[in-house]
Amino acid sequence: MSPLPLGRCRGVLAARMGWGVLAAPQGRPCRSRAPFPLPFVSISGLLQPPLPPPLSLPPGALAPRKDFNYGADEYDAEGNEEPKALPEGSETMPYIDESPTMSPQLSARGQESGDGVSPTPTDGLGTGVGAGGSGEVGALRPSSQTLSLPRQPMKPLKATATTSQPVLTLQQIETIFYKIQDIYEIHKEFYDSLCPKVQQWDSNVTMGHLFQKLASQLGVYKAFVDNYKIALETAEKCSQSNYQFQKISEELKVKGPKDSKDSHTSVTMEALLYKPIDRVTRSTLVLHDLLKHTPADHPDYPLLQDALRISQNFLSSINEDIDPRRTAVTTPKGETRQLIKDGFLVELSEGSRKLRHVFLFTDVLLCAKLKKTGVGKHQQYDCKWYVPLADLVFPSPEESEHCPQVHVIPDHELEDMKMKISAIKSEVQKEKANKGQSRAIERLKKKMFENEFWLLLNSPAIPFRIHNRNGKSYLFLLSSDYERSEWREAIQRLQKKDLQAFVLSSVELQVLTGSCFKLRTVHNIPVTSNKDDDESPGLYGFLHVIVHSAKGFEQSANLYCTLEVDSFGYFVSKAKTRVFRDTTEPQWNEEFEIELEGSQSLRILCYEKCYDKTKLNKDNNEIVDKIMGKGQIQLDPQAVQTKNWHMDVIEMNGIKVEFSMKFTSRDMSLKRTPSKKQTGVFGVKISVVTKRERSKVPYIVRQCIEEVEKRGIEEVGIYRISGVATDIQALKAVFDANNKDILVMLSDMDINAIAGTLKLYFRELPEPLLTDRLYPAFMEGIALSDPAAKENCMMHLLRSLPDPNLITFLFLLEHLKRVAEKEPINKMSLHNLATVFGPTLLRPSEGESKAHLTLASDIWSHDVMAQVQVLLYYLQHPPISFTELKRNTLYFSTDV
Repeated sequence: MSPLPLGRCRGVLAARMGWGVLAAPQGRPCRSRAPFPLPFVSISGLLQPPLPPPLSLPPGALAPRKDFNYGADEYDAEGNEEPKALPEGSETMPYIDESPTMSPQLSARGQESGDGVSPTPTDGLGTGVGAGGSGEVGALRPSSQTLSLPRQPMKPLKATATTSQPVLTLQQIETIFYKIQDIYEIHKEFYDSLCPKVQQWDSNVTMGHLFQKLASQLGVYKAFVDNYKIALETAEKCSQSNYQFQKISEELKVKGPKDSKDSHTSVTMEALLYKPIDRVTRSTLVLHDLLKHTPADHPDYPLLQDALRISQNFLSSINEDIDPRRTAVTTPKGETRQLIKDGFLVELSEGSRKLRHVFLFTDVLLCAKLKKTGVGKHQQYDCKWYVPLADLVFPSPEESEHCPQVHVIPDHELEDMKMKISAIKSEVQKEKANKGQSRAIERLKKKMFENEFWLLLNSPAIPFRIHNRNGKSYLFLLSSDYERSEWREAIQRLQKKDLQAFVLSSVELQVLTGSCFKLRTVHNIPVTSNKDDDESPGLYGFLHVIVHSAKGFEQSANLYCTLEVDSFGYFVSKAKTRVFRDTTEPQWNEEFEIELEGSQSLRILCYEKCYDKTKLNKDNNEIVDKIMGKGQIQLDPQAVQTKNWHMDVIEMNGIKVEFSMKFTSRDMSLKRTPSKKQTGVFGVKISVVTKRERSKVPYIVRQCIEEVEKRGIEEVGIYRISGVATDIQALKAVFDANNKDILVMLSDMDINAIAGTLKLYFRELPEPLLTDRLYPAFMEGIALSDPAAKENCMMHLLRSLPDPNLITFLFLLEHLKRVAEKEPINKMSLHNLATVFGPTLLRPSEGESKAHLTLASDIWSHDVMAQVQVLLYYLQHPPISFTELKRNTLYFSTDV
């Protein structure tokens, strides 16, 4: 390879590394004869990439993430993306070339203007002059603002840390800006050593050792990468709990390029912390170009090769640790439009539900879907609509136009689908354990994805309406109030800035939509099918949570909290505290037992209760309470799987909620533990209790059912909504002690606690109400396909039950049927009730269950589905007469 002419070599190095214009030494006019125009960015671009050009990682350096086959509705398998061709004559955005053999390069905005970089040096360009030539080799001046971008917010934060009013603690600062100072020092030393060599360039200059040294110090970057996610999480948590830091994070300013209209550009904290990673990528690509233009016999060649090898190995090792993405796109007018938030939302469009990918930019909300593409073609988004934030308004509940009736899927259909998904999961696990055919596993996964997609599309019911003041309204349906609040707050934060209304031209809209694929932060539909095999399956079992208290409210209000956990790819509300009236420091001290189904996160939302009936949401006819704060924590299996309570505080917009939690795995929660004392009723055989009481149905069952039918039969979610655990434990103690004040206590107790006590009684029986002995036969009987054979078998099994068990079961059965008659009011169908009580009445005791249980997720599949079906069969059956089952026993009567 012939050596590159001197001028060309300088130009390649400067352009590829993001260096600035070659300035003349002091007192001499600049007569640059560089072979092609250079971008107006400084040499310190080597330390940090200039803004506004967006960030990107080429596939050759960091392999692109594997995207799952969307495979449903309007989503297709994702192929390898290719640069989107723009219409002729349109202006192009700055981009970073994705070829593994090319360095980062800005697309030309116009060769004539001298502010662009041509993709490759053109043949036939004039050669440069030798060392010591006049003005073409000048001093390179660093830009200190660009050189130390991530250090800019760190310095003032550290300065306040030792004062009486710190913004962040020193520990928080060290976590967020971990190793930033060290990385700065490494690059400053590299710059200081390289700058004189460029200034005094000739054919004998060597610089390979500088790149080799830089590559050898990548261990500091590894430490930075290992801490990267923790840094982001800490910054997010601090932003939620600290208004000052939130403002700092939102209003970060960095010095813009010389040709930018604005002297400063806004950037997010996340984008700022990502810059050191992007720096390694750019340096690695520079090495590619330098090697191409360095003769093999040059002393630099082996050194550059070694530096490139080290850099590539480093990038490969961190591929999974950092999400490679750009965070901003530049408009044709040269303005920065940054992506703030994106995610999948269900839109109600023309009366049907559609899954959309919604992108929130600094000045516009864009709703898109993935286009269907042919095999091998790259995918693109298709814009469905957009609303400039200057024109976007949120209608108040009473102002909302009445929307067409939203078809709500019955709860029992959603529960059915969950069970189908769980059953498929079990089959997949069994196929893997038995080393089954990959084709069979893929077929099962495809079926599971289709079912999960259906669930994701049909489960949301919380309306989120936005309106374009110049046009129509749009309605999304969300699963959680948390998401609705997140989107609303993110939009309202951006609307505080001076925004202008605009209309995008077709070209501008095409460019913006085309950027969505690379800018997106959410790559896959949030279903468990998209999880890799090595990802955490989440927790299965019961999470016990005590919500203690809250403080930080500025004025008295009527306050309560709700708890949400993720389940089957979306969040659902699981519990709600009572309303603590007219206070700034509510003391709830309420305990809840929450069932987890592959859950990984717990959310707590704090509300102010609204009693104004005029503020009805016309979309769902419900009063909208005001969210005072919200927070989320990860459910770390190591932290929560202990026998002891783990106390924590979650901070939300200045409000602190104190809570405790502990976790019981499903296999532990399924154990039926016989009571050590035979004097009470919990954990004692039902035959012992009825004999002692001289009754046919245990007193606790009769009293709880009587109270529910008296004042809880129309309660929404009766038996499904968790009661306060402390109330349930108090009732348990009173029933165990046979206290005379039971009736008074029942009349004063929350109805959900009474319903919870009844469920707890059946769950703690030493063996199930339908007995361990008959359990296998019930499982076989419900699986029979012939209706007559199933009828004979299921009735025979009831006849085989001991009398106390059978009479109690029939007593409960008739009660549950009466509850289901009120389904239009209480929303509890026969199927819902079977889902709640089936496992409670049939789940085998510990000795019997060992043969049936394998994986934690397995437990919620085949066995549970069959248990629900058994109870549902009897609930749907015409009234069952005790005398017909046992002609020689006493006539069954509820008068016990």
